[in-house]
Amino acid sequence: MTATIKLPSFSIPKIMGVINVTPDSFYAGSRAQSIDDIFQLAEQMVQEGADILDIGAEATNPNLDLSVSVVSTQQELDRLAGVIEGLSARFDVMLSIDTSKPEVMQAAVAAGAQMINDQRALLRDGALAVAAQCQVPVCLMQMFGPNARTFNDQPYADTVQQIADFLQQRIDACLQAGIAKEQLMVDPGFGTRNFGKSTQENLYLLAHVDRIQALGYPVLMGFSRKSMMGEVLGVPSEERLYGSLGLAVLGAQKGAAILRVHDVGPTVQAVTMAMATQAMANEVAYGD
Repeated sequence: MTATIKLPSFSIPKIMGVINVTPDSFYAGSRAQSIDDIFQLAEQMVQEGADILDIGAEATNPNLDLSVSVVSTQQELDRLAGVIEGLSARFDVMLSIDTSKPEVMQAAVAAGAQMINDQRALLRDGALAVAAQCQVPVCLMQMFGPNARTFNDQPYADTVQQIADFLQQRIDACLQAGIAKEQLMVDPGFGTRNFGKSTQENLYLLAHVDRIQALGYPVLMGFSRKSMMGEVLGVPSEERLYGSLGLAVLGAQKGAAILRVHDVGPTVQAVTMAMATQAMANEVAYGD
């Protein structure tokens, strides 16, 4: 195994571009199944300023029932065949594998992936041990899961505390398994149906994301084109760019370490301006 790969510096948010090697991800603009389409989308994202590319081969489309619609390990491996190696050879950018399956984690890291992004927080059998062996950064996400709870059945503050408690438990498990603190980051799991949070809970979570940051680990935030915008704005995923940019700027101002997005170029510009303004606000005011 090569030397341990650590997380990058997060003085400003890193932009993670989403590439879904799937036929059924909720936003068509993120789908790329042929090798040529994958490389073309990756090139566009890198040129627009992506710091990380997140490659996934299993959709968490809110229109799918994850409790019954499951992609097999072999299907994921088949979809990813040649993808990680090809991206690693072509682009000088950090590659993340978006998966919960230990076999896929292992194969992707062997092929050149430098980060594991697990929406199930290494809960699947064998995932914790494999992640420790891979010696790459790991992002732990919280999800309640489809049909796991009734929306609005508890105060929003209790929901945020429940998310923080879960993430702390998974952090502790990772540390005990030998994953270094410096390799860990967390994702509170913004999302509705398959992540088990109402739109109101998502908005409250963003407003109080400092409770997640208090765990002491970098926080990844992913709002891009998600269903909560559909409920607030009344528009389909294809028309949620402006809402996504608004939440990305808020996330950046609230200290996101990584913003996971579908639209790299517009997000880079919006966040760059927001952070430049914030930096100026922190400077000592100049006289006329």
